[in-house]
Amino acid sequence: MRLQGKVGIITGSASGIGRGMALAMAKEGAHIAIVDVNEEKGQATLAEVNQYTEGMLFIKDISKKENIRQIVDEVVKKFGKLDILVNNAHVSRQAPFMETTQEMFDLSFGTGFYPTLHFMQAAYPELKKTQGKVINFASGAGIDGQVTQTSYAAAKEAIRAISRVAANEWGPEGINVNLISPIALTPGVQQWRENAPQLYDAMINKIPLRRLGDPEQDIGRVAVFLASSDSDYVTGQTVMVDGGSIKLR
Repeated sequence: MRLQGKVGIITGSASGIGRGMALAMAKEGAHIAIVDVNEEKGQATLAEVNQYTEGMLFIKDISKKENIRQIVDEVVKKFGKLDILVNNAHVSRQAPFMETTQEMFDLSFGTGFYPTLHFMQAAYPELKKTQGKVINFASGAGIDGQVTQTSYAAAKEAIRAISRVAANEWGPEGINVNLISPIALTPGVQQWRENAPQLYDAMINKIPLRRLGDPEQDIGRVAVFLASSDSDYVTGQTVMVDGGSIKLR
């Protein structure tokens, strides 16, 4: 129970990697605020979380800054504090570089970068009190420059940049800021595997460990480490949880 009594907010946590982290943290004793736009899946994840601890559910559009402040305030009102902030939610569209539009950039930055920035700013006073943990999300799309991922890669690298700045500024106050760059078998990837098995197999063969990560057991357990006191001397780092696909130097 490494997170016993801790309180966390996880965005995009109704399904996929977010759900995996919510369950992994709940099983370690953390109270989890699930933030998503899908009410049906959000309710299902909340029911799972409540089997282990007490959770909350917010069906909110976090591209609207005023919703972010409200979420932080309501979590602190209910649980009395905030220890963990996980910025996982992000929506984007793929297109070749020359076909990437302003609207694609607005979507990617509006759902990924700006909510991450605004959640960090809104949560900072509470995280300062608890010497809390921030976990943001990077991507191999940005680190490796994957084709057709212009707007997504740009937003993810911008998130990495502000995470490093915050790690430097907030470190003296005991706040840790790190990132996870994952590859995981999410529902969307499972659907893609069924529709394009040859492409899926080709992707797997490029991963040294020859499999995709499990959202709870692989990604979630690393998130638990970064949210716990075990990572007190780790900050400003991008942790590659991708089966060895990218090796940072």
